[in-house]
Amino acid sequence: MRYTLRAVGLGFVLLGLAAAPAFAEKLVVSAAASLTNAFTEACQVFAGKNPGLDVNTNFAASNPLLRQMEEGAPVDVAAFADQATMDAAAQKKLIDESTRVNFALNSVVLIVPAQGGPALSALGDLKGNAVKRLAVGNPESVPAGRYARAALKAAGLWDALGAKLIMGESVRQTLDYVARGEVDAGIVYATDAKQAGAKVKVVLTLSGHEPVLYPAAVTKNSQAPGKAKAFVDFLRSPEGVAILGKYGFSKP
Repeated sequence: MRYTLRAVGLGFVLLGLAAAPAFAEKLVVSAAASLTNAFTEACQVFAGKNPGLDVNTNFAASNPLLRQMEEGAPVDVAAFADQATMDAAAQKKLIDESTRVNFALNSVVLIVPAQGGPALSALGDLKGNAVKRLAVGNPESVPAGRYARAALKAAGLWDALGAKLIMGESVRQTLDYVARGEVDAGIVYATDAKQAGAKVKVVLTLSGHEPVLYPAAVTKNSQAPGKAKAFVDFLRSPEGVAILGKYGFSKP
């Protein structure tokens, strides 16, 4: 009788396991704010190719993303808008350096509101009275701001424009300032200007800064390193490149 009871009990356990729903494998992708549209689609496509995989995205400026990783936030893939942030992640041993790749290129542009924006044709025009407020990303936390600062310094304008600068906490916030006409001009990525459509006008493409080269890597604490590596590889696959290109990114 004792044997029979044990067998019956084991049977109930096995039935319970069979009836329990399988837990989906999760993948957390933390990416720079400028990748929001492109990565939203890329993650959806990648999830479709991996049934049972739950892909979650987290978008913010690159420095806050790095800080989240330092504080132990669950992240499987990190994708930043500059090399300096990924270098910092590597120095802090937060990524698997063997998985680090560059997957996209961008450019930095000067924009004005499409309606009522000042007539600008060169960076030097920013010193004129037509521009009272110039939005840029905060260079201390936003890569787009660091690129903007480098370009303005190369043109000898950074210090001269100091009183006009409005700092955004992400490139998307900077873009919104311009799109809503809250500032007279702004410096953002070309891909963000493209997303704003008819709300903004691109005046010119900036130079004098390092190439806007996006790196991605699998994190050291990834709970799904295999799927994370597969996603990084997907970004450089023909399908991934096509998705990125749809949103204005080019191959590195």
